[in-house]
Amino acid sequence: MESRTVDKDVRRLVVQSAQSQAAPDGKTCLVISLKTTASISRSQGVPAKEVEVTALKQGIIPCRYLRNTGTVGLGGQIKLLQSTVAVVGAGGLGSTVIELIARQGIGHLIVIDNDHFAEQNLNRQIMSTEENLGEYKVLVAAKRVKEINSATSVTTFRERLTRENAQGLLSGAHVVVDGLDNLPSRLVVEYACRQLAIPYVYASIAGFSGQLMTIFPGDVGLSSLYGSAPNTAPEQGVETRIGNPPATVAMIAALQVQEVVKIITGVGTPIRNQILFVDTREFAIDRIELGR
Repeated sequence: MESRTVDKDVRRLVVQSAQSQAAPDGKTCLVISLKTTASISRSQGVPAKEVEVTALKQGIIPCRYLRNTGTVGLGGQIKLLQSTVAVVGAGGLGSTVIELIARQGIGHLIVIDNDHFAEQNLNRQIMSTEENLGEYKVLVAAKRVKEINSATSVTTFRERLTRENAQGLLSGAHVVVDGLDNLPSRLVVEYACRQLAIPYVYASIAGFSGQLMTIFPGDVGLSSLYGSAPNTAPEQGVETRIGNPPATVAMIAALQVQEVVKIITGVGTPIRNQILFVDTREFAIDRIELGR
């Protein structure tokens, strides 16, 4: 009964606080401000995320998501807020994914990484700065998410994901995103995701190019790229020679986030049983069907 009363009070306060505002398309819509959301959250003792979900269910858009809802709709934004996304690796790809996911309005993030920032990360890892060198990436990521979106909660694991702990760390996630830099760890994540029946958004980069695919349980996966005995493949690839420039990282990480949004909201078609190759040096984009 007490919970129902709180829900009713939150809904009443949200409706009372809504204001009319012109949307990007020029139409008038009802919105609720970040300041009002925070005030209701404090006064009612509920997470900001719950206030935002309540608003969206009443057709009231949190101002911060005005530029999202035209793409995913109010229902899609609710699904995003009610979802959990795990990011394995908070370096180049991972830190950019985390930044964009927080801005998109994912409700809960799981961030897994045991490394700290070093000088060689400054060229491409969006959360790496001269001031935080030596700090653990997961702690910096959690702080950054809090600065971007107070409605997004973060669970951090400052440890290396292994075959032994993978299922425990990833349990509860609706999607897992690859922020790794080596094949053996990716194979561990893929196996755990299959066991947990969670979609896995794989990606890697090197120089001007990157590749991406989403692997659902039952889909073809990394063995279609690396053969039936992938453990014989090298741990890392050509990126150790030609480098990881920042623009390539940002481009592929952005595509990973779009896959996450499509999976959660159902808007659009994820890249399944295919691999997307992007080469910006020649600006060639290819989608290749994968066989078992």
